[in-house]
Amino acid sequence: MLLSATLLAFGNLPAQAQSSAVNVPVAQGSLSPSTQVWPSDPRRKADGTKWRLGYYEGGQYKDYETILKATVRGLAALGWIEPISLPSANDPQAGGFWRWLSANVKSDYIDFPADGYYASGNFDKIRRPKVRAELLQRLNERRDLDLVLALGTWAGQDLSSADLRTPVVVASTSDPVGSKIIVSEADSGHDYLNAKVEPQRYARQVELFDDIFHFKRLGLVYEDSPEGRTFAAVDDIRRLGDERSFEVVPCFAPFNDIAQEEAEAKVIACYEDIATKVDAVYITVHRGLNETSLPKALAPLTENRIPTFSMLGETEVKAGALMSVAQSDYLYVGRFHAETIAKIFNGALPRELPQIWQAPAKIALNLRTADAIGYAPSVDILLATDEIFSANQGPATAP
Repeated sequence: MLLSATLLAFGNLPAQAQSSAVNVPVAQGSLSPSTQVWPSDPRRKADGTKWRLGYYEGGQYKDYETILKATVRGLAALGWIEPISLPSANDPQAGGFWRWLSANVKSDYIDFPADGYYASGNFDKIRRPKVRAELLQRLNERRDLDLVLALGTWAGQDLSSADLRTPVVVASTSDPVGSKIIVSEADSGHDYLNAKVEPQRYARQVELFDDIFHFKRLGLVYEDSPEGRTFAAVDDIRRLGDERSFEVVPCFAPFNDIAQEEAEAKVIACYEDIATKVDAVYITVHRGLNETSLPKALAPLTENRIPTFSMLGETEVKAGALMSVAQSDYLYVGRFHAETIAKIFNGALPRELPQIWQAPAKIALNLRTADAIGYAPSVDILLATDEIFSANQGPATAP
């Protein structure tokens, strides 16, 4: 496949939001997406009170807060909350940013109750069923939350397997269909449920990466579990390897039920291990990768002149990965989720609405890393690049 064709594949669907509805019963059978256009204008509940949001996450993965911040910015852009300057850094405390929102957001339409935050510890399998039960009891008995944002696969699975009347919007999942959160791209399977789907998102990233470097041995680091393989899109990448004649070279690094320090050490060790065994690396999402550990994980790859592509996005390119798909600070996906919430509060039924969303086709590129590994990007690559970083600190002016 030509590079231009692969880039076009990233943008073949509109980057727009389609959303969901309020306190609805579960229906049987399958529904097709509705063609009705739902408004996203700010409005209060029928009784004149504000809408109350809840939040559920499996653990403190950095992408969750990033997506939440982008969603808040989207709500502000739509007029549901007043314009607000959000903290640039992630809050190190579990639920810290949610509590910050509760104390600082000003809105005539929405509340972020401080006690509306739920988490299964930090990906703690033992705590998970207890926290799920507590949240479900609140949703089924107290019914004082009008919508729950479910961030990540664990949260999506926990709330998609319950019969609820409270709308649930699932975000930041690698594969909501494969992880059985929703039944298909077209149908969530529950009237109350809506989950963003990006069909073949990670396979298309690897296609783009292969079009540029034509690698024969691609390194992947992930936890060797059903969840770990889903997070890393292993099945899609192996299928692509068969089609394109490259070998997937795995290294297993656990992230569940271990301390954060151990997760970081395991993932760093894996990247050190595969640095001499592959000719390219696809950096998968992993709890052990963060601002502290990522440079250590990238160091042996750069030293061995291995090109890297970040599954997560430009935040890791800024930190030293060679390239990724530019997310524009998650502006578009945040607007998608904000419009979903807004349409829910305007009466849309979640299950009836489309869930497919596609990111704009742009590349993020770190020129410092390119120089370090001896890679000179072509004119086509530079023209397709939306975010260019000349150092591991911030973006430079694009040529």
